[in-house]
Amino acid sequence: MSSDNNAATTLAAVALSADDAVLRLPAQCTIREAAQLLGQLTMRLEHSAPVYIDAAKVERIDTAALQLLVAFFSERKARRCAVVWLECSEGLMRAAAALGLTTELALSQAR
Repeated sequence: MSSDNNAATTLAAVALSADDAVLRLPAQCTIREAAQLLGQLTMRLEHSAPVYIDAAKVERIDTAALQLLVAFFSERKARRCAVVWLECSEGLMRAAAALGLTTELALSQAR
């Protein structure tokens, strides 16, 4: 394993151990949860370190939640701060693709 891979593994492990660095999306990520999601995203907006998103459990995600994520990604990009997908469910991938948001959410790099 190269030193770059070791560093990435170490970084991911550190990020996973810090509760506020990982945003875990719920199974139902809909307009009902939008206020809570907005709060979680806002709390992480100004972090200079990468924000990690775990979407492995997402079964259903609607346009409102996807719009919040797009706005978050856009703002983080403008601030030159990273957002990294840890895992993405098929439900999230399908919904983002159906709305043409794969690029805006950097999902082509996720899995």
